[in-house]
Amino acid sequence: MATRLLQTPIAARWATIRNRTGDALEARLEAERERIGLWLPVALGAGIAAWFALPAEAHWTGLLFLLAGGVGVGLLIGQNSRLGRLIVVGCGMMAAGVLLIWARAIWVAAPVLAAPVVTEFSAIVERAEPLPAKGQIRIIALPQRRADLPPRVRLTLRSEQGEGLTDGETIGVRARLMPPPTASLPGGYDFAQRAWFDRIGAVGTVLGDISRAPGAGAAPPPLRSRLSAHIHAQVAGSAGGIAAALVTGDRGAISEADEEAMRRSGLAHLLSISGLHVTAVVGFAMLLTMRLFALSRRLALAGYVLPLAAAAGALAGGAYTLLAGAEVPTLRSFIAALLVLIAFLMGREAMTLRLVAAGALVVLVWRPESLAGPSFQLSFAAVTAIIALHESCPMQSFLARRDEAWPFRFGRAIAGLLLTGLVVEVALAPIALFHFHKAGLYGALANVVAIPLTTFVIMPAEALALLLDSVGLGAPFWWITEQAIGALIGLAHAVADAPGAVAMLPTFAGWGFALSVYGGLWLLLWNTRWRRIGAVPLAIGMAALLVQPRPDLLVTGDGRHIAAVLPDGSYALLRDRAGDYVRDSMAEAAGVDTPLSALAELDHVECNRDFCRWSQGDGARRYIILASRGRDRIEGSDMAAACAAADVVISDRWLPRECMGRWMTIDRDSLAETGGLALYLGETPEAVATLSAGDGHPWRLPQQLSGNDEVIPTGGPAR
Repeated sequence: MATRLLQTPIAARWATIRNRTGDALEARLEAERERIGLWLPVALGAGIAAWFALPAEAHWTGLLFLLAGGVGVGLLIGQNSRLGRLIVVGCGMMAAGVLLIWARAIWVAAPVLAAPVVTEFSAIVERAEPLPAKGQIRIIALPQRRADLPPRVRLTLRSEQGEGLTDGETIGVRARLMPPPTASLPGGYDFAQRAWFDRIGAVGTVLGDISRAPGAGAAPPPLRSRLSAHIHAQVAGSAGGIAAALVTGDRGAISEADEEAMRRSGLAHLLSISGLHVTAVVGFAMLLTMRLFALSRRLALAGYVLPLAAAAGALAGGAYTLLAGAEVPTLRSFIAALLVLIAFLMGREAMTLRLVAAGALVVLVWRPESLAGPSFQLSFAAVTAIIALHESCPMQSFLARRDEAWPFRFGRAIAGLLLTGLVVEVALAPIALFHFHKAGLYGALANVVAIPLTTFVIMPAEALALLLDSVGLGAPFWWITEQAIGALIGLAHAVADAPGAVAMLPTFAGWGFALSVYGGLWLLLWNTRWRRIGAVPLAIGMAALLVQPRPDLLVTGDGRHIAAVLPDGSYALLRDRAGDYVRDSMAEAAGVDTPLSALAELDHVECNRDFCRWSQGDGARRYIILASRGRDRIEGSDMAAACAAADVVISDRWLPRECMGRWMTIDRDSLAETGGLALYLGETPEAVATLSAGDGHPWRLPQQLSGNDEVIPTGGPAR
């Protein structure tokens, strides 16, 4: 039978589709050529994030080979193609991010304490941080002549124990030390990760008095400590703590109630010295020096006023950064301020997304681990959202100067500020929900008042008060500062206590958060209509959060604390004497904003001295839970029948072999491998663990020390 060729061969058809798709992408990228460079820090950050997300060296190495293949694909597409260059540079930057954070993690490696221990040792105080609101002092100490202890430990002691303690002082202490704790529940704060990059190998509490050399404490404390003490003497209570936080970054005197109100109202960013504060200091310094130098006709005519004012602003910002302790957020803001000043001097537009991208690149190269923290994500997301909004044509048209009466002009400015606040709140909501499981809903409204109050009243009044204190005339300005901060605290409590002020949701899945971030960046960084495509991954990521079920049971990493969901959606604790930290952690993981009740007091729970038993779940499928709460030893034969009748058995102790639940048995051995657990008891029960099996990150497999004069002979990372 005769055949004939198809009119349009399949290979030719696919070639046509490929060529058209390539041409369309080239056209899009050509239209966005000014914006492509903004994706450099995104690619670098994606490599860093992939290193944190992937568990082991084999995965990191495999990713590097995959990215090398991507570079090869880009080269095959061709260097003359914008798409080819984009793939080559993007894969190269991602690989650089993986290598950068991997090298950083190896560079900061330090031994970690293996297990809790009580020991005595002498140490040099590297840094002392008073926490007056808690009646405590937190210090970073460097143990001396103890090869069995980590080189840096963080200790907490009562204020009376460490009165007058200064940096550089040698002390002798008896302390209970423990390894840096991991997250107690899935999605919780992993201090062990942060401690690794801070080279902190143990944390603990000082027991009894500390030994100090004769004459210790006679040396004057550092300038930062003296300034904080002076501010506290002028303004008492939490208001003084906020005043000190704005100048030195010392937040230790702010009460927990006021700090929580600031968080719930969306005003907590005012307590962390960052872009707002550094910008205010640099701006006021520039304004003052410009006015002064403009009095000189010679400097004005020679064009030296702006460069000199910029230099003065840079010096003021640098001094403020050092005074505030040179923490990462402050340094990041200072770097951004320097870039703005350079842009001013070069005659370029200062506040652009290119500036934000350059600042992000500098910070990621300098401290790649900062990407994983909420501070980096929140600050750069906020600035990116603000600039992207004000670069948009509709916003520029709305805020453009026009001939109108001052009430309309003022109203337009307020509307612009409110709209900016709303956009920032929307941009920050996924990040806040991922890290803190909560997001303030009225923050935009609160910031309309709080930001001008802080920038134009509190900070100038406090600066004048400190300046005039040198001649004894600062009292009126301290009064203004105290009253303004009191108004700020009142605003925070009013907003925080309003109905529906905080949205709380359970753990945000990592893939959903990644989709939300990617979609948000696509919307913000591109300029043409295809930016709207970013709404798709953003919507999918947020939908993943909204449909995420709340766990039926939460078990902390030590097995002591259990929270169970009740029919009305609230939660109850097995041990009702749990502290505030445990209660807050449980509430955040569960995504609830109501107090936790006592499980043992509920009618459907049967308890004796050793165990509590109840049924859990909804619908037709009910699970029997058996949880231990006593400390007495019980023979396995006595427990066997009760354990066999339970679907889930939970204990903070080692359970005998005879005690086996029908679905899951949780005890000290299993928790050592899984960490805290979130149990979802549906038709198909599921357990989500805090620790991943095979996690090979350095803080999971560190070199360990015993803390009792015997070095654990690991010969390398303990596995």
